[in-house]
Amino acid sequence: MAIAIHNVRLLDGSGHAIERATVIVQEKRIHAAGPSRTVTIPRGASRIDGRGLTLLPGLIDCHVHFSLGAEPDVVKAIELETPSETLLKAAQLARQTLEGGVTTVRDVGSRDHSIFTLKRAIDKGLTEGPRIIGAGLAICMIGGHARFIGQEVEGVEQVRKVVREQIDAGAQVIKVIASGGVLTPGTSPDQAQMTMEELRTAVDEATRAGRKVAAHAHGAAGMKNAIRAGVHSIEHATLMDQEAAALMLEHGVYMVPTLSALATTAACRRGCGIPDSALEKAKAMTKRHETSFRQAHARGLLIAMGTDAGTPFNRHGENAQELERMVAFGMSPMEAIIASTSAAARLIGVDDQVGSIARGKEADLLLIDGNPLRKVELLRDRSRIAGVMKAGRFVAGPLRQPA
Repeated sequence: MAIAIHNVRLLDGSGHAIERATVIVQEKRIHAAGPSRTVTIPRGASRIDGRGLTLLPGLIDCHVHFSLGAEPDVVKAIELETPSETLLKAAQLARQTLEGGVTTVRDVGSRDHSIFTLKRAIDKGLTEGPRIIGAGLAICMIGGHARFIGQEVEGVEQVRKVVREQIDAGAQVIKVIASGGVLTPGTSPDQAQMTMEELRTAVDEATRAGRKVAAHAHGAAGMKNAIRAGVHSIEHATLMDQEAAALMLEHGVYMVPTLSALATTAACRRGCGIPDSALEKAKAMTKRHETSFRQAHARGLLIAMGTDAGTPFNRHGENAQELERMVAFGMSPMEAIIASTSAAARLIGVDDQVGSIARGKEADLLLIDGNPLRKVELLRDRSRIAGVMKAGRFVAGPLRQPA
């Protein structure tokens, strides 16, 4: 049976807004979308009166870690859990993410390849969760950042071998670590990691298999190495300088800012459970992170939403907090929504399926009580979520349909 959402405010994900719109969903896809006066509702369709509501594409988070549960010390948590416990936790976190209005994620680092098991379980309907574009293990240098959810390598031959193994296991994106980080003890965020040759090899192997490459990089040196190696996105870009920004603009490389990660960590006081080394690094970088984001936005860099959900107190299901931070740092609410829908879909290579509301696209939709163009905070308020639709079925909110 067709579903008709009529008299609704429509934000199509591409920057267009229609105050009185109708969207028709048939089976799993969008059959029609436009001003109510131009869309005919099929006979027998189930009607939803959208007055006072806003309809937009399901949100897309380009940087999550379902292996991490936002514990104060995520490294310790991983060490204490068995792989089976981590997978069960990840399934619960995936459900919470979907219920928060995020219908697609890119998971860019897990403790093992079980993220692909979770993806298959979701795709088969065994459990609820968003669409997953998974990297599996992050690829890092020996002793490098993220080794607790990564595969350590040395030299181009090991890189080539590991990239091939990741793809064989099911990776749809390759994640490389181009600088030190916050959560891994003994690494400095402004220090470059992995050599240019190693990074280029990862990109070459991924490209040969039709995969994109995401690079963790806080510091400018690591950013520049990764950009010159040919990566498609820089995750964090915390300490970006003018040269790195110019290179990103020249090469069309996306910034995935993950503003929420540093913010939720830096907001804690000593004794909250976050290791002192991580706390100090986060507090030292938050202002620089804001500056980098404002610079990227002002220069017109490509920006796609990502939260780094799973890092300390950065909870899955609260992903929409990232839009609030992007707006606080200079984006308009519409720009933040575009970064979280169509722009994010383009980055991760699913824009032919989701990310905008248009005829033929998969019906991944978010229905909100109120107008997020006036108050973007509504997107994080669970009480304002009237419905989350994935592939034509309401999976969360008051409109949730039985499986």
